[in-house]
Amino acid sequence: MDTLSLSVNAVSYTVATELSTTHDPFNGPIKNIAQWNFTILAVLMFTVTSLSLSENFLVMFVTFKFKQLRQPLNYIIVNLAIADFLVSLTGGVISFLTNARGYFFLGRWACVLEGFAVTFFGIVALWSLAVLSFERFFVICRPLGNIRLQAKHAILGLIFVWTFSFVWTFPPVLGWNRYTISKIGTTCEPDWYTTNVMNHSYIITFFTTCFILPLGVIFFCYGKLLRKLRKVSHGRLATARKPERQVTRMVVVMIVAFMVGWTPYAVFSILVTAHPTIELDPRLASIPAFFSKTAAVYNPIIYVFMNKQFRKCLIQLFTGMGTDSNLNQTSERPGITAESQTGEMSAIAARIPMGGNASPRVDNSPTNCGSFAQLPIPENKVCPM
Repeated sequence: MDTLSLSVNAVSYTVATELSTTHDPFNGPIKNIAQWNFTILAVLMFTVTSLSLSENFLVMFVTFKFKQLRQPLNYIIVNLAIADFLVSLTGGVISFLTNARGYFFLGRWACVLEGFAVTFFGIVALWSLAVLSFERFFVICRPLGNIRLQAKHAILGLIFVWTFSFVWTFPPVLGWNRYTISKIGTTCEPDWYTTNVMNHSYIITFFTTCFILPLGVIFFCYGKLLRKLRKVSHGRLATARKPERQVTRMVVVMIVAFMVGWTPYAVFSILVTAHPTIELDPRLASIPAFFSKTAAVYNPIIYVFMNKQFRKCLIQLFTGMGTDSNLNQTSERPGITAESQTGEMSAIAARIPMGGNASPRVDNSPTNCGSFAQLPIPENKVCPM
């Protein structure tokens, strides 16, 4: 039978062989990658997704539970938690399921939806970090004088983040580039390997608006903020400079975390855009996307759990005990209680004179700039519900 086919239908046999070499990533795993590679990825994605969903849900729940936390400077932090939660709920869960099977078994339309959702929510989270840096710059440096960050300003920031992110992540759905299967065959992403000029232009535009621009905002705002704090804390007592040093360390950690999470993905996208025909091992090509998903795990740790205001409310939530003992011990130290009530950034901003030049004074001396530190503190709880 095989011999007859070879002699009579040689042409048909050749065509069938050529078709069989074309791999369909929606019908089965890549042949030259062993299943244990996908199993490792599935375990990693299960771990990352579980941690991210738990942490970010906790941030949203604590904010809902304690009205103390629902202040303008925290809006964007909660927005970051929502975006990271949605990234993990869509991309993390689907990536775990597809890696467990070894291929993207959900089909082409699901690939487009997953690619768009993960990219959209990821850029929302990324731009939330940029807006957060701007809001902290706004609070500390006061570029508009006496105008303070209010709820309407924070809401405008949220509208900008979601609208801007949608504008630059939806075009591939309409045909300017496309969302397609990744090299590893278990996730979906923009087509970095395109050689089409129009699609190529989208990658460059996307890279500029969704990485270079927010990174520039972060460096500019935190650079100005650190310069302001250094200028203000010059000549002050060591104990009075402690909050400023804490903020400096926090800023460095934020920038490093941003670079670790997003730089591999950005470098990878530029590399394959510049050299679309480059041959990369699919396992190597999957690493940058994995790094970007881990940001949803350490963002809550850096921006929320390291925040003294959130941390005290978390302790109260889990232990069922308030921080009355701490409050009693520090009841004669307005700077500490104000920090618990209004947040570290607002408390530090309250110590900075409008002129920007600080005279040597201790922390509990009054300020002349409508200090947040002078707000009344509830006597019963630091974190009222």
